[in-house]
Amino acid sequence: MTGLLRLRGALSRPWRSPPRPGVSRNRTGGHQALFAAVLILAAGLLAGPLAARQRDVPGEFDFYVLSLSWSPAYCEAEGGRADDEPQCSRVRPYAFVVHGLWPQYERGFPQSCARPAPYVPNPLVNSMLDVMPSRQLVIHEWKKHGTCSGLSSEDYFALVRKASAKVTIPPQFVRLNAARTVSPDEVEQAFEAANPGLEGDMISVGCDRRRLREVRICLSRDLGFRTCPEVNRLTCRRDSIVMPPVRGGN
Repeated sequence: MTGLLRLRGALSRPWRSPPRPGVSRNRTGGHQALFAAVLILAAGLLAGPLAARQRDVPGEFDFYVLSLSWSPAYCEAEGGRADDEPQCSRVRPYAFVVHGLWPQYERGFPQSCARPAPYVPNPLVNSMLDVMPSRQLVIHEWKKHGTCSGLSSEDYFALVRKASAKVTIPPQFVRLNAARTVSPDEVEQAFEAANPGLEGDMISVGCDRRRLREVRICLSRDLGFRTCPEVNRLTCRRDSIVMPPVRGGN
């Protein structure tokens, strides 16, 4: 910031070199010297943040976000467009499902770190459908987020499953047979109570205009709970939200 202020001041005031006895003032040379100095300063200011970290490089990130979607809200919001989705078919009662495991920077996140992304074998995609009940979702998450983990697809999805197992779903949200109105704070506190070590600045509750959509939990690279101010700031600000009931099952 100090460098930018100096740069702004240098550009805004006229150049006046001090007179020197016996030497004529060369105005053109003085302006050229100032211009060169300004370019060097500007280049340094712009290059600093970029040199500190290259963006979208596989394996270069700070922590993970585990995103857990409330499946009934997705199915209700999508309506007929989701009729072919296994999680909306009413054959099995899906509640919270894994949306993704996302590498994050302290501010922002990498994405699509390999183009084209390495192919994910069909048996591996199918093996994830119990926790991520959509083939398209599994493939999309690998391309956009998994490629930034620095892991192979096999190791990345093994980590997704391990992260999912790390988080205990509060018992009151395992199965809802009727719609329930909750507050974002109530959802957050339920997750904290079910997961010792999880605190308020490590979690974010997402919503749309009326429904709970997802819960995001911040994890270190070794899957310990950790703080994440930027993610936490995105939590839902509504006083109350609806959890649509779980579909299907016996």
